[in-house]
Amino acid sequence: MSDQAYFSCRDLHAYYGESYIVQGISFEVAEGEILALLGRNGAGKTTTLSAIARMQDPQVKQGSITLAGQDLTAMKPYEAARAGVQLVPEDRRIIPGITVEENLIIAQISEPKGWDLERIYNHFPRLRERRKQEGVTLSGGEQQMLAVARALARDIKILLLDEPYEGLAPVIVKEIEGIVREIKELGITTIIVEQNAVAALKLADKAIIMESGEIVYSGSAKEVLESKALREEYLAI
Repeated sequence: MSDQAYFSCRDLHAYYGESYIVQGISFEVAEGEILALLGRNGAGKTTTLSAIARMQDPQVKQGSITLAGQDLTAMKPYEAARAGVQLVPEDRRIIPGITVEENLIIAQISEPKGWDLERIYNHFPRLRERRKQEGVTLSGGEQQMLAVARALARDIKILLLDEPYEGLAPVIVKEIEGIVREIKELGITTIIVEQNAVAALKLADKAIIMESGEIVYSGSAKEVLESKALREEYLAI
């Protein structure tokens, strides 16, 4: 691994209570790259994203996490967010009782700020149409758009997407894919965890496959797409 990677995890060990979930993984991602983080259920993918975002759980007991020259390892979640880490969790966590626009405004209460409302609405015209609607009443796809837009409302350096296609119709998946491609064109680094491995691999530059908390493959996304043996052995597809 290089000494000056834009983003890196080195010898990362993470636990939920006494459960040893992530078992000494190391990887890096260049600025503007998309990494597909793949594996069967229980492999440790979501735990890895949560560790990067410095959530209270899991506990990182060994290793280091760095982003753009900053050491995130000992940061609190709000400090990691200020450093440019934005996690879009599987459940999206849209704030109930407030509108789409209010969800976006709240994301910009603290510094540093990212995209303003006009830029967000230019990239997400459907959110402009729904801006006065309560966020939790949106469709699943619209909620996913709102969750991504809310992340972009902060000064973002790395976007962590956990199961962004979960429960969405294929036509909506295509829309979300288009948004992720736009984000890549803007030079924002992205790590995507997705059970729809083929869809994630088609977007990604690099791929990591995890199994039982360890990395069993690290290389190009194209290689995984083209290797029936890799896909059958580790992804059952």
